Amino acid sequence: MAVEPIFLDTNVLLAATDSSRQEHADCHALLEAGLQGKQSLFISGQVIREYLVVATRPSEVNGFGMSTDQALNNVAQMKQCLQVLDETAEVSNRLTKLVARYELTGKRIHDANIVATMLENGIKQLKTLNFSDFECFEDLSIITQ
Repeated sequence: MAVEPIFLDTNVLLAATDSSRQEHADCHALLEAGLQGKQSLFISGQVIREYLVVATRPSEVNGFGMSTDQALNNVAQMKQCLQVLDETAEVSNRLTKLVARYELTGKRIHDANIVATMLENGIKQLKTLNFSDFECFEDLSIITQ
């Protein structure tokens, strides 16, 4: 039986990295399931960029304070169980349609780009720790647990 593909929001990777977060064990286990071939997990370049921003930002400003090498090593390890989707012209076109449809502004456009990437690649399931960021989008199944 084939498993349904899952797109991971940045906060899932951050929680998998930070053992002090309440969701750490669950997020880490999800990545392990991907590594073992039990889950089909996807991200995009946007998720990598967002992860690197938080990982390398000083802890005094809500980051992890990692060195560049540490953060890049984490990304390399995560890529062993994740497939990175391209942000194509079709994704960009879908993004602009979503922004118009939902009248999105500001940071919400980052969320819409994730949704556009998912939908253009036929992925309907999103694992996120921020349900409210995505609840307005139709055609998604949001995994919060």
